[in-house]
Amino acid sequence: MATVQISARIGIGLKKAIDAYCQANGVVLNHFIQEALLDRLEELEDIEDLKKLRHEPTRPLSEVLAELDLDGTV
Repeated sequence: MATVQISARIGIGLKKAIDAYCQANGVVLNHFIQEALLDRLEELEDIEDLKKLRHEPTRPLSEVLAELDLDGTV
């Protein structure tokens, strides 16, 4: 995978906390940051999916069970 360099300004306290975490856990800083960015993007996608789901129609469980020919006991 090709890589590119990015930069960002962060508070010194946050930088110290990240460095301490990486050192204590044997994590390479680049890997930590890349995973954090990927996790955040996934969270944002999940939020968008939830927004879409909120507008989908719903049905009562009894209707679904009846459709599946189940007696309602689980």
